[in-house]
Amino acid sequence: MRIVLVTDAWTPQVNGVVTTLVELVAHLQAKGHRVELIEPGGFRTFPCPGYPEIELAWRPRREVARRLDDFAPDAVHIATEGPLGGAARAHCLRRGWAFTTAFHTRFPDILARSLKVPARWGYAWFRRFHRPSSGVMVPTGGMLKLLRDEHRFDHLLEWSHGVDLELFKPSEPLPLTLPRPLFLYVGRVSWEKNLSAFLDLKLPGSKLVYGVGPLLDRLKAQHPEVHWRGVVPRTELPRIYASADVFVMPSRSETFGLVMLEAMACGTPVAAYPEAGPLDVIGASRGGVLDADLGRAAMAALDCPREAALARAHEFDWRAVGDQFLSFLVGVHTRSRCHGADIVPS
Repeated sequence: MRIVLVTDAWTPQVNGVVTTLVELVAHLQAKGHRVELIEPGGFRTFPCPGYPEIELAWRPRREVARRLDDFAPDAVHIATEGPLGGAARAHCLRRGWAFTTAFHTRFPDILARSLKVPARWGYAWFRRFHRPSSGVMVPTGGMLKLLRDEHRFDHLLEWSHGVDLELFKPSEPLPLTLPRPLFLYVGRVSWEKNLSAFLDLKLPGSKLVYGVGPLLDRLKAQHPEVHWRGVVPRTELPRIYASADVFVMPSRSETFGLVMLEAMACGTPVAAYPEAGPLDVIGASRGGVLDADLGRAAMAALDCPREAALARAHEFDWRAVGDQFLSFLVGVHTRSRCHGADIVPS
């Protein structure tokens, strides 16, 4: 099958969306599909407002249209709502092509917190963006329910995410000499991650943070007692996760929270709020603790068996995730919502 994947988020960005899409492309290619990836590389770019490390394509419509027409796809999937996603959406509508989209990030909530604008404005715009889609892929049942019941989205499909179990597995811990227990956070240091909720906790032992973002300098100055380690190659993460006693996820705006799954795949239990994302990833397993009191969750997670975290992670195999994605695609020349039934591979 000839598949176009359009995304405004791609390497060298480091986040869960990029990780998911990199794994997805690898899975599709391994199954013999031809993938045309339209991402910011090769376009003139500008820094995303509020996130200068993220480069967005500048006025990409003509080039996106040319690449779509030249590739003659069997299916088009638009993964993000940025300039590239918008250009692909506009061209598909002009051509009368069916396409699918994904809701990966709760940008309306992020904008509400960072710019002090009502979240409903952002959700109204996103609802309009996704309305022509033949299927909007959402990573968890909790997010699907929120988008459907609170924000009136249509054509939603639950598309779970997975973890690379060949990379993320129990590993030899780092030779750290920090006081125990060790509470770890890995991810962006930005508004939507609510990192202060973790940093402000009165916990025994040590706090360790890996990541960068627009709040890094401010939070480092406010919390000199925290061990700040920046960004490391992805291949080093398994030993980092394995070194921690608990992984703490303070975010209240996750659609999934892939780092939680990575930590659990290395045998490290998770502490998080009972919100969409953690509710689906941790569920009723003993692989972590969900509590409205994050400090209480972090302390309780010290008693979670590492084997339980590992077992829960193994329920999220990428092979099933990739096959589910393929089943949700629609042929560009069909108007039915048959989720791939009439796509003929070329």
